[in-house]
Amino acid sequence: MAQVQELKAAAREGRGKGPAYQTRLKGQIPGVMYGGDAQPEIVTVDGRTLERHIEKGAFLTTLLMLDVNGKKTRVIPRQLQLDPVSDRPVHVDFMRLAEGATVRLDIPVHFKGQGESPGLKKGGVLNVVRHQMELILSADRIPNEIVVDVSMLDINESIHISALTLPEGAKPTIRERDFTICSIVAPTSVIEEQRAAAAAAAAPAVEVVPAEGAAAAEGAAPGAPGAAPAAGAAGGAKAAPAAPAKK
Repeated sequence: MAQVQELKAAAREGRGKGPAYQTRLKGQIPGVMYGGDAQPEIVTVDGRTLERHIEKGAFLTTLLMLDVNGKKTRVIPRQLQLDPVSDRPVHVDFMRLAEGATVRLDIPVHFKGQGESPGLKKGGVLNVVRHQMELILSADRIPNEIVVDVSMLDINESIHISALTLPEGAKPTIRERDFTICSIVAPTSVIEEQRAAAAAAAAPAVEVVPAEGAAAAEGAAPGAPGAAPAAGAAGGAKAAPAAPAKK
């Protein structure tokens, strides 16, 4: 389960683009803390400290203890805005989490057992359908990841959400169907061979009918031993007499 990490912040004054811009010039990142029974608070966090938390990965599923001028509040990041050029954070939103709170989060999905999978040993390919899944779960039981074991998976076999063990109380937001997490598919070369074989089997047979006057012996050319003589040839049928010319 995710561990609560501490992040220091400070209350800030002034709203809008101007004060936010001045905050960034000082190396601070503007943010908002909202949720619960209290009013939203505008805060700032140190830019480099925030970047280090982001670099650890799974920032948006990380529980934080936000220390605002000595007052600690358990929060979770809900939105992170990045500069489109520098890819550095420019704004962050935090949501307060009371004891027993429920959240909706995208949890990363990772896979294990690729080395033991019969399908992969045969040359199959792991087709990942879900790199993450959205769950509704307790804020006290947020996992760092969902691990899917594919060690028993063969070609043309799949793993669905019903086969996974989720954290206690967690439910997927998609409930109307047993959606697929991953599958093992045959290599592209094998699929193309199967398609070609199926197309050949479905193609109608073509019957070749010999033309009238063709060689009697199969495969014999005119004039060859065993071949029927061509019309008008020496030793063949006589040519019909020419019709008399009209006067």
